[in-house]
Amino acid sequence: MKRTTLGSLVLLAVIGLVGGWFLDAALASAGRPIVVPPFTLPVALTAIGVIVLLLARPVYKAVRTGEYARVDPFYATRVVVLAKASSLAGALLAGGGAGILLYLLSRSVVPGVGSILMAAATIVGAAILLAAGLIAERMCTIPPDDEGPTKGPVTTTI
Repeated sequence: MKRTTLGSLVLLAVIGLVGGWFLDAALASAGRPIVVPPFTLPVALTAIGVIVLLLARPVYKAVRTGEYARVDPFYATRVVVLAKASSLAGALLAGGGAGILLYLLSRSVVPGVGSILMAAATIVGAAILLAAGLIAERMCTIPPDDEGPTKGPVTTTI
């Protein structure tokens, strides 16, 4: 599996931004209430990010420090897939929160401070999920073998 690329994260963030803005604009033009993220969304996103990091910790310790004798490869695979999904979902939700915030700030009538704060908190919670996913993905990578073109660590002398 390849690592998450910056291009895919930016693409998902732009899709979320456009989707969030258009969703609120379409709802407002139809006379329906607009979407305002609830308080529990950023809390849940942050909690999921912490859980992903805690799940990746045993894999990191087994690979880097050798503290654990052996880690189940299926567990490690599930954790790295969850980490990648978390980073992609974090990018999409951060873009969606930014689209909602952009729509709220572009209105002629100033919305309540609570809705603006909830949209900003959603962006922060999604960014935490994105960062936790990327960190957990990095924690689950295996270091390169010593059988490559360079034997051992690469050192530079000046």
